[in-house]
Amino acid sequence: MSGDAGGRTGNGAGAGRIRTAVDESVHPATDVEWRARAAREAEWPAAGRLPEAPFSLAPPAPWAASDPYAAALRAGHGPLFLRRADGWLLPLDVERWCAVADPVDLEVLDRCEGAVLDVGCGPGRLVAELAARGRTVLGIDVSEAAVDRTVRSGGHSLRRSVFEPLPGEGRWDTVLLMDGNVGIGGDPRALLTRVAALLAPGGLLIAETARVDIDERAQVQLVGVTDGHAPSGSPFPWARIGTRALLRHAARGGWRTAAQWTSGDRPFVALRSERSASSSAEPPNSTAVMSSQRAR
Repeated sequence: MSGDAGGRTGNGAGAGRIRTAVDESVHPATDVEWRARAAREAEWPAAGRLPEAPFSLAPPAPWAASDPYAAALRAGHGPLFLRRADGWLLPLDVERWCAVADPVDLEVLDRCEGAVLDVGCGPGRLVAELAARGRTVLGIDVSEAAVDRTVRSGGHSLRRSVFEPLPGEGRWDTVLLMDGNVGIGGDPRALLTRVAALLAPGGLLIAETARVDIDERAQVQLVGVTDGHAPSGSPFPWARIGTRALLRHAARGGWRTAAQWTSGDRPFVALRSERSASSSAEPPNSTAVMSSQRAR
């Protein structure tokens, strides 16, 4: 899918066409370009100010160019699995990700406040729905296939890791970690620290947790079939976090629980950032920086 394919938001003063991801291995960003970009992005999110086609500080995550993931998103369906080193498989719900937002999604989006950042946006169903409502929303994902599909569905999206510099740091009102993306980087505390730095003081994090009570770290790969000889992406760190485990990590990080609920069979937690306007977040764990996020 062409990296120059464009998309348009549904409504609002910020509606306009943007490009999807560029190939950072071919077009690396220079220090001068980064400084100029940072100055422009410091004004986002704001009406009339659009995100630009992304640069990337870190190399793409090991799985980002994985054929199984890109192929699944472009086809709109699986099979697609996360496979642990011991062979255990977690099926990934590609069909739901590639569909329009369902009633459970809509309930989550109704809880969002102000400008919304969807971390690990995947094919962009949530970004597209919020854009259609005229909301200020940006999706980020390290997969070019995910960014392409998000933009084609009508949303703004950047190919960027959550641990890289992002537009509007410290001013987002809501951050979404849906579809298990609370496991990004394999270090929940580092991810929570990073999200706190992205949110405005008192901002809202909505995270979808695992359906079982678990707090697991693992090296995983994306695979398209259950055959162990099938092509797969390189291993990357991931975490599976249940609600109780997330609340424990959040309490240690100074978050306040705003709500927890289950809709359908999907559990969610809403956390309120206790970061003050004068406080600064610690830098994320370096391993998590380079591993960043998986596809959704």
